[in-house]
Amino acid sequence: MSDATSTTESTPRIPSFVDICAGWHRASENLDKFQKLLTSDAKVAQTPKELIWTLNKTKLYRYVPVVPEQERKTTPLLMVFAIMNRPHVLDLRPGHSYVEYMLRHGYDLYLLDWGAPGPEDKNLTFDDYTLEYLPRVVRKMKKVAGVEQFSMLGWCLGALISTMYAARRPDEGLKNMVLLTAPLDFADKTAGGFTRWTSNPAFNADTIVANLGNVPGEMIDSGAKMLKPIENYFGSYTMLWDNIENPGTTDAWHAMNTWVRDIIPMAGGAYQQLINDFYKENRLMEGTLKLRGESVELKNLRANVMNVIAEADHITPPCQSERVMDLISSQDKEIFRVRGGHIGIMAGRGAERNTWPHIESWLAARSD
Repeated sequence: MSDATSTTESTPRIPSFVDICAGWHRASENLDKFQKLLTSDAKVAQTPKELIWTLNKTKLYRYVPVVPEQERKTTPLLMVFAIMNRPHVLDLRPGHSYVEYMLRHGYDLYLLDWGAPGPEDKNLTFDDYTLEYLPRVVRKMKKVAGVEQFSMLGWCLGALISTMYAARRPDEGLKNMVLLTAPLDFADKTAGGFTRWTSNPAFNADTIVANLGNVPGEMIDSGAKMLKPIENYFGSYTMLWDNIENPGTTDAWHAMNTWVRDIIPMAGGAYQQLINDFYKENRLMEGTLKLRGESVELKNLRANVMNVIAEADHITPPCQSERVMDLISSQDKEIFRVRGGHIGIMAGRGAERNTWPHIESWLAARSD
């Protein structure tokens, strides 16, 4: 009797025709959802803001404050993103937005959007971004905010531009500077795929720009993805399919994928300069860099500095961000190491628990 009971209990249930139809129906719905997530755009960058300044394609926005004026920080924060990506990743989606987070903490928040260069902008260089565009942005922001001192957050190539600006214009009111995954030091030619590729004598940026003008965003994006081809071309999509019935995960993936797909070209002149002056010759760290004939000396940088380094960054390996701390003259400086990658430390699931609070508390102590 006991043997018969055991056999009955262990016999697997044979799916009925209704079960099979329901399973196929759910699979069909999931496949349709999967395809829509791959090809459609999510709503990103939804936090209200107003345009307060433009120059060529570049725009400066001020976010609408959400706390009373008497509760806001007195030092405004200017966010400077890279020149070959949209800055929307800073305001990815409602409920998971660095912009929202900082507004809730009382910051007067400004965003510099470099825009997408057209064929007529192919000769733009870091000289222009650092010594013409950014100083004008700063003057406008200080006028609107009614202050003389400000904080700046630079991410990726935005951190490179911010660092050069701080070294060349140390007396324009920059009080605090946050560097995020800053590509500054290219001494180690074995660090990261980009460095190894560009160090090869056969890699000729001048030829690329002579033939293409501006460097297509698709070319830069493909290069970045090839640093981790399995993860970028397969892993991301299998993860999405495995979580296709989890709305929280799919919404986050959709928003990030929308930002990733929105690629823009890089001005040819800036690309040549990035490869030749920085990747190949490491001129900023060697002290031989000149912008419009002006030497860029890191010892002139005196602002308070927090240097945020992603320990698993394959775009900007930690060694490209560390040594600058020994060359600047800042008395108040800190390195903050975060587990994660180039984008994940600010836009990943753990950013709101780890990176954002640390940056905010550091700025808060220096913003009043």
